[in-house]
Amino acid sequence: MHETKTTRRHLDMLTTSLGSDIATLLENPDVIEIMLNPDGKLWAEAYGKGKYFTNIIFNPKQATNIIKLIAAYHQEIADYEHPEVACELPESRSRFQGWLPPVVVAPTFTIRKRAVRIFTLDNYVESGSLTSEQAEQLRISIKERKNILVAGGTGSGKTTFVNALLYELKDCKDRVIVLEDLPELQIAVADCVKLMATNEVSMRDLVKGVLRMRPDRIIIGEVRDGSALELLKAWNTGHPGGICTIHANSPEATISRLEDLVHEVVSVVPAHLIREAIDLIVFMQRDHAGNYKVSSIAEPVY
Repeated sequence: MHETKTTRRHLDMLTTSLGSDIATLLENPDVIEIMLNPDGKLWAEAYGKGKYFTNIIFNPKQATNIIKLIAAYHQEIADYEHPEVACELPESRSRFQGWLPPVVVAPTFTIRKRAVRIFTLDNYVESGSLTSEQAEQLRISIKERKNILVAGGTGSGKTTFVNALLYELKDCKDRVIVLEDLPELQIAVADCVKLMATNEVSMRDLVKGVLRMRPDRIIIGEVRDGSALELLKAWNTGHPGGICTIHANSPEATISRLEDLVHEVVSVVPAHLIREAIDLIVFMQRDHAGNYKVSSIAEPVY
């Protein structure tokens, strides 16, 4: 009971510290990201609007208090010796990344909200971010159980687009296993299991273990380390129809990026695994207006 009261008190204090401005942004379904810079300016990014200054300015004391309260809620410490706080916000489960001095000159944090609505492939076509021919190509690829790698830079809309692809699975009978570092993917498949990586259980551990769970399709939120090798093995052993995101600077650099990740665990990259596992690369970019766009869909070139 004492722990429950303490947690409730921290939550109440955090809600008060965040204030109505951030609360309003968190409740706005169009807002994707909320960013506080060290100069105190609060920025936001929203669907159809891109990044914009909210005309809200926080003082350093208030920003520090927010970071410390979020850490306290998770029973962690945030101070000079522990300047980083990386976790989820309570209740909304939005992704929070905060920093305190001396890493920065003044407190800064970014809140990445969980998607509250799915943008379908049709929505991408309507917005001009995807052609109808590309949408049909993707639907056929999903139906034919192609393995799809969604690539792009940071903030290019990879996860949002993967949710659009996953929406196409809503009526499938497959057993789908979803592996993530953070709960960002949404899927409405009847037979679905979601697993989350932790500090103790790595993504590589999850990919290894998931093969014993009789998956038909294996979906990974993002591959960013040596788990890339396990993913390639899994997709090559009777589990086609997977989807995964990866950071890359261009469509041409995507395979090189994948090779670099595999190199983290083996000295010689098994090129045949990549050739056999990856059927399609979707490359995402964000235009000058802040809109997400599919710049290319192609089979990988080796």
